[in-house]
Amino acid sequence: MLAEIITIGDEILIGQIIDSNSAFIGKELNKIGVDVHQITSIRDDKQHILNALEEARNRVDVIIITGGLGPTKDDITKHTLCEYFEDTLVQNEKVLKHIEELFAKYISTPISDVNRQQALVPRTSKVLMNLYGTAPGMWLEKENKVFVSMPGVPYEMKGLMKNEVLPGLIKKFDRPYIIHKTVLTYGMGESAIAEKIEDWEDNLPSFIKLAYLPNLGRVRLRLSGRGTDKKLIEDTIEARVAELHNIIGDIIVGYEEDESIEQQIGKLLIQKRKTIAVAESCTGGKIAQSFTENAGSSAYFNGGAVTYATQSKVDILGVDPNIIEKYTVTSSEVAEAMALSAKEKFKSDYAISTTGNAGPSKGDGDVEVGTVFIAIAGPEGVFSEKFVFSNLRERVIGKAVSKSFELLLKELTKN
Repeated sequence: MLAEIITIGDEILIGQIIDSNSAFIGKELNKIGVDVHQITSIRDDKQHILNALEEARNRVDVIIITGGLGPTKDDITKHTLCEYFEDTLVQNEKVLKHIEELFAKYISTPISDVNRQQALVPRTSKVLMNLYGTAPGMWLEKENKVFVSMPGVPYEMKGLMKNEVLPGLIKKFDRPYIIHKTVLTYGMGESAIAEKIEDWEDNLPSFIKLAYLPNLGRVRLRLSGRGTDKKLIEDTIEARVAELHNIIGDIIVGYEEDESIEQQIGKLLIQKRKTIAVAESCTGGKIAQSFTENAGSSAYFNGGAVTYATQSKVDILGVDPNIIEKYTVTSSEVAEAMALSAKEKFKSDYAISTTGNAGPSKGDGDVEVGTVFIAIAGPEGVFSEKFVFSNLRERVIGKAVSKSFELLLKELTKN
């Protein structure tokens, strides 16, 4: 069973916004056994929309459309759908009441006729109630093909997908089972992993596929199974993952479907009744951000300092300027001093620090671009490691963050 996602909006085509909607929709459709055959982005243009709808109808079973449903004149999706389905707009009283209630409760400006017009929907459509906005979703069918139109606002679209679209597709279509299990690995590159598991990969059954998903110091190995026997797929994937542990278990840190490495670290810290702090230079606060993005992180994350400039390491963390002068600001000695200071200042059990040169110039230090020192201070002392990641700034920072979590997880699990 195939689907196509059509995103409507000039803002996507000119790069003003990133199309996160397609990624979410594709992932949710895949969970229920619907393959996304194509993603198409088009302008707010009637003929362009009409052409895209007809072409998609000839390719797939389900067409999911986002965008172009606002109250302004450039939002023309609803009118174009009427032309495509030879339909007319009618006022839906339930939607109108919902719009009026939203304005009364949450919007200070008076409701206008333009806002009320969002209650107009194609006469033959099934209205999908948008609990978080004024533009409803619409479900239409043509020659046993399903067309679903939703607003482009991400949180509104997500609510409609979960509450209306996915249950509707499950009810209407018989679908195969598509099951994924993604193994998270740290500390080894894609090519090295591929070489180690080559025989294992060659012996996977035909209904199980493996994909390598590398990203800045971590590689995800996604096993995907497809078929009509759900238990057979699940049991086979679990058996193959167990074999994988026997081969590369030393670099496996978990599964994407369960929790991220940051969440695993948080859980370990809570279990051990320990806390952590950070002192960041070249990573610019990204380690702290990764911790605090997770609900409940206040139970184990005490705080951090972003001491980007050399002087701030002295003024805020109290790093001895003689150490900086002797070893340079990008050194194991400075990294360890930063970690020890963060541990003391934030009264934490553990602390992690980064100092390095992400580029493009050498900055205050004299080390080569891509050089990063990471230190971890804990109950038993402090240690640091040196890494040379890349000459591309974004990769250096991303790899430094990933390696920091890898080292920290190993430290927490070594006893």
